[in-house]
Amino acid sequence: VGSEMCIRDREIDNTEISKLVKKYKFLSYKEASKFVNIIVDLAEFEDHHPKITLEWSLVRLEWWSHKIKGLHMNDFICAAKSNELFQSL
Repeated sequence: VGSEMCIRDREIDNTEISKLVKKYKFLSYKEASKFVNIIVDLAEFEDHHPKITLEWSLVRLEWWSHKIKGLHMNDFICAAKSNELFQSL
């Protein structure tokens, strides 16, 4: 049975593989999709790719390292950069 712990405004999902998970809220689908494209650019630049879920006014990002099936420093770095990008919108 997994557990979830909070690190600031991000949760760590330990149900299967430890992941950093955060939801970002927007006023519209179009604004949410713009943010997704910004995250895609970040992921390509960092060569580190999150799971991205896009809904009407919500983007959910899940960062984890596939090779080690858990969390690595890169996940925390990319999660922090994602937050900075969101705050800069």
